Amino acid sequence: MRVMVCDDEKLARDRLVRLVSDLDGMAVVAEASNGREALTQAQESRPDVVLMDIRMPDMDGIEAAEHLLKSETPPAVIFCTAYDEHALQAFKVHAVDYLLKPVSRDDLNTALRRAKGMTRSKLQALEGEVHSDGSPRRKHISARTHKGIELVGIDDVRYFMADQKYVTVRHGEGEVLIDETLKELEDEFPNMFVRIHRNALISLAFLEGMEMSTAGHYQVRLRGIEERLTVSRRHVAGLRKVMAKL
Repeated sequence: MRVMVCDDEKLARDRLVRLVSDLDGMAVVAEASNGREALTQAQESRPDVVLMDIRMPDMDGIEAAEHLLKSETPPAVIFCTAYDEHALQAFKVHAVDYLLKPVSRDDLNTALRRAKGMTRSKLQALEGEVHSDGSPRRKHISARTHKGIELVGIDDVRYFMADQKYVTVRHGEGEVLIDETLKELEDEFPNMFVRIHRNALISLAFLEGMEMSTAGHYQVRLRGIEERLTVSRRHVAGLRKVMAKL
């Protein structure tokens, strides 16, 4: 079984590598020092399972696991952490197991054998069941593209626009499609985005103003974007209140 080890502490990472290497049928195919690096390494090495720390810089293990679950071939995730208070969050992203450091050889072996029974089809079936309730706010939006998993920083998102079953994420370098709903995004980021239409959320950080178009509709100006987005009549008053507080 192909294993990736992700931990920001090199000593902890080296210890897990040694433990895995001593187990029959297991091979370490990649190492990573944070969640973002784990996503890149996972696309290149295609591990069957990831041994993931939780508290790491740049991107923590919980968020990384949520993004991994959306990949075409999601690996099973086993969290290895010194803290027990993240267990609920871990299982919300369908972790196979949750091991406390220092991880014992027997516990690791048991967890890896359990992960072996978690087929890719089972993991992919879980993709749509990821919940963010009670978890820390994500720092990135992930989209499955021809490049693999593409990450967009939340702070770089200009707007979310719904169109049938997909949502367009407009950001500084272009746009990607995701299959999350506007309601989920609105609930998760209430202080960062505001609804201007039943099919659109805009970033307050990039909001420059609201104006009347020649056609008689209200529109918003967003910094760095030429296009104007329509504000529905029912959302005009609410947007004005939000803008008055900026």
